[in-house]
Amino acid sequence: MANYIRFDWAMKRLLRDKANFSVLEGLLTTLLNEKITIRRLLESESNQESEFDKYNRVDILAEDSKGTLILFEIQNNNEYAYFQRMLFGVSKLVTEYINRGEGYENIRKIYSVNIVYFALGSGSDTVYHGQTEFRGIHTNELLCLSPFQQETFKATAVSQLYPEYYILRVNDFNKWSKVPLEQWIYFLNTGEIPDDASAPGLPEARERLQLDRLSKDELKAYYRHLDNVVILRDNIFTERAEGRAEGRAEGRAEGRAEGRAEGRAEGRAEGRAEGRAEGRAEERTATARKMLADGLPIDVIRKYTELSEEEIKKLEH
Repeated sequence: MANYIRFDWAMKRLLRDKANFSVLEGLLTTLLNEKITIRRLLESESNQESEFDKYNRVDILAEDSKGTLILFEIQNNNEYAYFQRMLFGVSKLVTEYINRGEGYENIRKIYSVNIVYFALGSGSDTVYHGQTEFRGIHTNELLCLSPFQQETFKATAVSQLYPEYYILRVNDFNKWSKVPLEQWIYFLNTGEIPDDASAPGLPEARERLQLDRLSKDELKAYYRHLDNVVILRDNIFTERAEGRAEGRAEGRAEGRAEGRAEGRAEGRAEGRAEGRAEGRAEERTATARKMLADGLPIDVIRKYTELSEEEIKKLEH
C-alpha cells in the first residue's frame, strides 16, 4: 500500500491547486450528499495564522458553483473553545461576503466543515451535523418558509438559509467500510486508501497525494511539518501534565491549610457549644437546689429542670 500525504499538509499545498479540487469536491459530495463543484478558493484566515496555528490548524475557504461558501478547517490539537471558534469563523464570513447596502436576502449560504483530531465535546459518533431551526414552544411545530419565500430564496426549509456545521471527529476510526463517508473518515485518520476505495474523491486522492510524487524540497518541507506537529503535540501534553501535577500539589497544600483552619474553627465552635451546654447544666442544677430548699416536690423540680429523679436526690445531700 502506498504512503499518502497527511490531509492537513495536502490542504496547505496541493489541494489549493485547481487541478486537485476534485479531492475536496469528493469529500464535500460525500458529506453533503449532493454533487459539489468548487469554482474557486477565496481569502481565508490561514493567511494571517500565528506561529502556533501554522502547525495546529489549517483552513481553506471555497466557493462552489452556486455561490455557497464552504469553510474547511482542520484542527490537530485540543481547543476547549472550538465550538465558539466555529461560530466566530462563520460569523465573519456572513458579514465579509455581503456588500454594504445589500439586502439581507443576499447573505451567502455557508457550510463549516471541521476535521478535528481530538475529542471535541462529549459524544460517541464520528460525524455531527448542526443546523438552525425554529419550533413552537407550545406545539413543537416546525416554523416553515412561506410559498413566496420558498420561491424567492430557492429553499424549502428555514434551516437552508442559515449556516450549517459539520464536525468530523476522526480519531480512533480504524475500521474500513463500504460506506463512502466512513471510507473518508478512515483515510483522514489513518492516511491509508485501500484498493477498493469507492468514495468520491478517494481515487483522485490515491493518485495525487502519494509521497513519491513530491519533489525533494517538498518532501523536506513535509517532514518538517510532521516533526513540528509532533513537537507541538508533545509540548501541549507536557504543559498539561505539568499543570495537572502543579494543580495536585497546590491542591494538597491548600487542603492541608484549609484542614488546619477548619480544625481550629471546628475546635472553637465545639468549645463554645460545650461551654454553653455546661453552663445550661450548671444553671439547671442551681435551680434544682433552690427548689429543694424551698421544699418543692421532686416531680415539680423534674418538670422545670429536666433533671432525673436520681440527679435531684444527689443534690439533697
